[in-house]
Amino acid sequence: MADFDLAIIGGGINGAGIARDAAGRGLKVVLVEQNDLASGTSSASSKLIHGGLRYLEHGALRLVHAALSEREVLLRMAPHLIRPLRFVLPLGPASRSPILLRLGLFVYDQIGRREILPGTRALDLITDAAGQPLKRHFHRGYEYSDCFADDARLVVVNAVDAAERGAAIRTRTRCVRAERADVWRLILNARGARDVVTARVLVNAAGAWVETVAETVLRQPPSGRLRLDKGSHIVVPRLYDHDRAYILQAPDGRVVFAIPFARDFTLIGTTDRSFSGDPASVVPTEAEIDYLCGVINAYFRASIGAADVVWAFAGVRALYDDGAGKPQDVGRDYALLLDKTFGAAPLLTVYGGKLTTFRRLAEDALARLSHFFPPSRPWTAEVPLPGGDFGYDGAATLIERTQRHWPFLAKDHVERLVAAYGTRVENVLQAATRPDDLAARFGADLTATEVRYLMTKEWAQTADDVLWRRSKLGLRFSLDQRSTLDRFMRR
Repeated sequence: MADFDLAIIGGGINGAGIARDAAGRGLKVVLVEQNDLASGTSSASSKLIHGGLRYLEHGALRLVHAALSEREVLLRMAPHLIRPLRFVLPLGPASRSPILLRLGLFVYDQIGRREILPGTRALDLITDAAGQPLKRHFHRGYEYSDCFADDARLVVVNAVDAAERGAAIRTRTRCVRAERADVWRLILNARGARDVVTARVLVNAAGAWVETVAETVLRQPPSGRLRLDKGSHIVVPRLYDHDRAYILQAPDGRVVFAIPFARDFTLIGTTDRSFSGDPASVVPTEAEIDYLCGVINAYFRASIGAADVVWAFAGVRALYDDGAGKPQDVGRDYALLLDKTFGAAPLLTVYGGKLTTFRRLAEDALARLSHFFPPSRPWTAEVPLPGGDFGYDGAATLIERTQRHWPFLAKDHVERLVAAYGTRVENVLQAATRPDDLAARFGADLTATEVRYLMTKEWAQTADDVLWRRSKLGLRFSLDQRSTLDRFMRR
């Protein structure tokens, strides 16, 4: 008799999504993550829920359709973490044909199953506010809809929901060996403490480490189907005043996004470069930062350089190699490979995927494993994530209600809390009636009460867990404030 029905290696968006879905079907689940939740690629994305307009060029209609169909599903599931966003596409010398773009946007609108998001419209950039930050030779453009997401928190709340449905979430726990018989026997190491658990089925959802786990933990030969692709982003002080994003066409055929970020900043990315080496050590290079600044400078009146970058980060996408030549041409679809060798416990390996399709990937994973478990039905599309039990357009009302209940909080503080916790802001603030009830303030608006909540309910253990994954308050913290927070959490 195994301890668990399903063991999952990897605490990124795919692993957390599978854990949530499986736990909600009544399965006994354990998720093992060697670091913090979302500590890899899942906190280093462009933070978009989108179909991928440029994938239409490569004929990836199935992928685009699947992703577009998920936008409003996820928006309804997590309206605190996901918000509609309009994207401005200026037409200029480096642009694709305006006719081709309009056709692509028409297809994008038609296959997207839109009920909430508005469709495409043409823009006169001479008169529209979206044209004000741009150089004067940009006269025309288009505007279309996608969504912005808090990627790392999306991982965390999936794990929270999985735990509340009975899953064991074990962060900072490395699976050092997995022995396969009629069940899996996993040898775990959590900061030097050894443990052993057994499971009927194992899922390798380690992302960029999927082949490393296969070779060193499962003792399997490499499949040769994993392709690593590095994407870098930069954050600069806010480039413009309105709340729309830009999708900019670079001379090399790539697109770069400029996205309103954390109220006072603009997020710019991403690059696409083949990668080899340790995914844990990936950082943006000087050339990549210069490239992103150069694309911005070709479009915007305000010029930026490396000195303006307040934060730069990079992630490694784990793509399923379909034989494409250029990194930007490799498909973003996922592949689920099931090894069900007779007499041996099953192994499901997850390759690829993207933030937008994590829920669908989890459903497909459980469908592939369905004959190993009692019959169950998909359920996640209809059930909000923790804190998301309010209308997709109800954030303003929730902010107003929170402000009335805790009137001593500044509006910016309330907006951040609601955007992070949704209706569970009540769990964070509890019975506080005055500022002192929230205890020490470490910097910006981060209080000891919130930190304790993150440590007890969301597996935060270090300052980076709080400042860069469960929030983006690292943009507003000094080194001294970060050290103070770290000491508090260690105590």
